[in-house]
Amino acid sequence: MDTPPAGHPQHPAASAFPAPGAAGPPPVVLARRADATVVRIGGTVAKAHAADCDRAALGIRLRVAAHPLLRGILLAPLPAGDGPEPLLGTCPDGRPVSRWPHGTPVDPGDPAAAPWEAAGELLARLHTVPVAGLPGPLPPMRGPAGVARALAAMRREARSPAAVRAVEAAAATLPGWARGEEPPPRADALCHGDLHLGQFVRHPAPRGAWRLIDVDDLGLGDPAWDLARPAAWFAAGLLAPADFGRFLDAYRGAGGTALSGPGAEDRAAPADPWPRLDAPARALTVQTAARALARAAAEGRGPDEVDRALVDACSRIAQTR
Repeated sequence: MDTPPAGHPQHPAASAFPAPGAAGPPPVVLARRADATVVRIGGTVAKAHAADCDRAALGIRLRVAAHPLLRGILLAPLPAGDGPEPLLGTCPDGRPVSRWPHGTPVDPGDPAAAPWEAAGELLARLHTVPVAGLPGPLPPMRGPAGVARALAAMRREARSPAAVRAVEAAAATLPGWARGEEPPPRADALCHGDLHLGQFVRHPAPRGAWRLIDVDDLGLGDPAWDLARPAAWFAAGLLAPADFGRFLDAYRGAGGTALSGPGAEDRAAPADPWPRLDAPARALTVQTAARALARAAAEGRGPDEVDRALVDACSRIAQTR
């Protein structure tokens, strides 16, 4: 039997909610991707995770998000099941499911209102959480593995040979750790792993404080990775220098360690962030361009203006390494 369509009351992710009464709000699908479905009912959101995800690692990540040391940084999950991992439930189709309070996301139609200062401060606080006090064993941050997944999707789906060659050439400049092929040179901080503006919400909605969401890639890693996507956007001409500066200034001002060393004595960040951001920024440029080409093919279109800007950035990477 086929999965009910997204938005249908019997969609698997909706099973994380108590059965609504006749007057209860219907489920509203916020996102539906190959690796996740996100459904909202009223003030609660349920996320059905990928069927092949590491359930034990996801359970640890959820317990970390609920830990008092993360209060005010990560949005805390809600109970979702009755088993040994009460924060993790199971959909009728077998996928793990988590439940969360609803928050107000960043408005994609108002880029001037993007919370760059809040993003920098929240990341700095995340990166300086004392990991010894958290539930464990902490899994590795999964960001570099996402580069490998994006390249695989591009090779499988993309239909723009010249653009694919440019992305592949940029990927060839990356160190092995930035493609998830070997351990990173540094893995001492709690990292988000998939930082972008879609990972921030205001809670309580609609005007509460900003919080980070999505713990699927959370874990121990190099904190520079979490700064790398804004750095890649800046390098590609997709993020204004003033906004990138606000982000870095807020991160440094809140004591973030990604641009220097892991200890408090190293927190005086150098004026030039690129020695720390170069490799992860190149990796995130490759990942974002690869995803864009795969998405364009899936949508039956050629690369658009943003896609081409990312491919052009990959060409510059390949030419200057």
